[in-house]
Amino acid sequence: MALQILLNFLIAVIWMFLNNNWSASGLIVGYMIGLALIGLFGRFWPQGFYMRKVWAMIKLLALFIKELFKSSFVVIGQVLSPKLNIRPGIFAYKTELTGDWEVTILANLITLTPGTLTLDVSREGSTLYIHAMDIGDVDKLCSEIRSTFEKAILEVTR
Repeated sequence: MALQILLNFLIAVIWMFLNNNWSASGLIVGYMIGLALIGLFGRFWPQGFYMRKVWAMIKLLALFIKELFKSSFVVIGQVLSPKLNIRPGIFAYKTELTGDWEVTILANLITLTPGTLTLDVSREGSTLYIHAMDIGDVDKLCSEIRSTFEKAILEVTR
């Protein structure tokens, strides 16, 4: 990925040099031409076209922001409610992520989302112990984590 980004900037600089246009617009046009060229030859790169990973990272960030706002409103609703109608608890979540980096990202995303907190990770890194403010249905919570954060992390890292 780093090599492709470097190559893309090199193509942009060559484009600027050939057109004798050293403005930001020249850089943007050259970068877009570089993107097109690298994308055309994407199947020859062993790890694929790098913009797919960049797009997956943008999607992960957007997903996190969405979940952050959604859970913030749920927590605010619970705090402002005159009667507490929650069942806090701890559950074990088995993850399919294998890398230390992947598990760390998942644990941090869960912790940064209001209402949940990753307490511990098993030695093997396959189980996360999560405290949830309202633990209505554990299977539903696990499937939500698996279909949102875990799926997005897999798109970024693999």
